[in-house]
Amino acid sequence: MSDDNPVRGPSVRGIPEGDNRERMICAECGYVLYDNPKIVVGSVARWEGRILLVRRSIEPRYGYWTLPAGYLELNESASAGAEREAWEEARARIEIEGLLAIYDIPRISQVQLIYRARLLDDAIQAGSECLEVKLFTWEEIPWSELAFPSIGWALQHDREARSTRDFTARINPPGF
Repeated sequence: MSDDNPVRGPSVRGIPEGDNRERMICAECGYVLYDNPKIVVGSVARWEGRILLVRRSIEPRYGYWTLPAGYLELNESASAGAEREAWEEARARIEIEGLLAIYDIPRISQVQLIYRARLLDDAIQAGSECLEVKLFTWEEIPWSELAFPSIGWALQHDREARSTRDFTARINPPGF
């Protein structure tokens, strides 16, 4: 490739030989970019019956409440990612108790793995991606200010699992 044309890497859309989906392909070498869904990991973390929520200081949904969660990093286990996100967003040290739910969100190409967890102490504070952090009782949860539908699902699923003692992993509610 000449210096007159600085485009490098996958730059053409097409269906690679032997594939059935359109992908980005390098016109020079044929390299195929497989752009796959993002995995989000997070937790419903509790301390003495209260639930940890963080208020976002980033888009999307700036100013809305969410669980401590974010994208899984390369070479990281899902549970370690959930622990890391709790630390980054709320300076919260957590212990994973088990998988709460797996939510498929195809419209934004995400798979969300949400864990049940307990806070190891209540020394929490807002990390760089949060305006504030707070421990809420069930009655105090700001339902109309939750950032994403899956946050409400996870909170409801956590409550249901704990009340029934059925810790089978949940999935998207019907119709989602």
